Amino acid sequence: MFEIVFLIGLSFYFIELVIFTIGAGIKFEKIKEEDLPTITVIVAARNEENNILDCLNSLDKLIYPYNHVEIILVNDHSTDNTGEIIASFIKDKPKFKTIMPQHAIGPLKGKTNALANAIKISKGEVILTTDADCTVAPTWAKTLASYYKPDVGFVGGFTTQHDNNVFSGMQAVDFIYLLSVAAGSINLKKPLSCIGNNMSYRKSVYDEVGGYEGLKFSVTEDFNLLMAINNLKKYKIIYPLDSSGLVTSKACPDLKSLFWQKKRWGVGGAESDFIGYLVMVWGYISNLAILLTPFFFSTTALYLCLLKLSIDYFFVLPVFKRLGLKLKLIHFIVFEIYFIIYVVLLPFVVLPSRTVKWKGREY
Repeated sequence: MFEIVFLIGLSFYFIELVIFTIGAGIKFEKIKEEDLPTITVIVAARNEENNILDCLNSLDKLIYPYNHVEIILVNDHSTDNTGEIIASFIKDKPKFKTIMPQHAIGPLKGKTNALANAIKISKGEVILTTDADCTVAPTWAKTLASYYKPDVGFVGGFTTQHDNNVFSGMQAVDFIYLLSVAAGSINLKKPLSCIGNNMSYRKSVYDEVGGYEGLKFSVTEDFNLLMAINNLKKYKIIYPLDSSGLVTSKACPDLKSLFWQKKRWGVGGAESDFIGYLVMVWGYISNLAILLTPFFFSTTALYLCLLKLSIDYFFVLPVFKRLGLKLKLIHFIVFEIYFIIYVVLLPFVVLPSRTVKWKGREY
């Protein structure tokens, strides 16, 4: 009986990943360089003195028509030297500007309020966002903006992480796995997730949904906005698998910060619809079955465990290759252990309490 349940769950899980692979592989037409829209890049930073300079240096190297880009840095009431580092860096760089939110817009708090304040004063036709612990490729902004044909309202991009050791490497594999699911589902017109450190949207579409202040507050503001744009049913939402639009972030430095990151994402994921939960169910069954295999050990169950690992490996491997990244086997193996554990435990973390700690604040 155990093997039958495992096989059924794994079969549906395999079908899901095949579908997401097809979706993630869809290619999209680009506009001509002379038609590139004006853009505003926004970075919200809170207590990022150890990260912000690398981010600023990468943004300063963006390849984009000079009079078509502005970069707004939001110092979200940092208590360290983040503000001073920003001010010193941009003093002779007119395309950069910095603000500190002086008031809350509607019910907004934290990062969402910081972003909303910046969007209020932005001049670009398209808003691009990344995070202060990220570095962007010089071609990042141009790549995302080049997909804005007239009917496109949202363009997402892929993010990897520095994989200097096994702990950060497993997180890098996790990012690629989750974003491959995001890209596959979005490109097949059924958005399930996205990531705010590499996303973009038309400012006019943002205004059309009422801005962040017009939406129910969420600790995953990126997913919230994505779904609001999708609910308009008027604009294309796309997620190209394009290495030129890659962003690289720093991994969580320890288990505590990783726990709160996963809980925050889990709380946001709890807002999914029926299809989203269905996708999670088959993944949950497959991962739970691996944990239970030692208690129901059989040769068949062992083969199913190996099959599940193979399915995951050949799901992420082509994406790594398309992005010009190397998938290290040890990182993948540790990712699988980590992935199985957090997928099984996350509901027990999220359901009893929706409280999230993030950047020194509690939500």
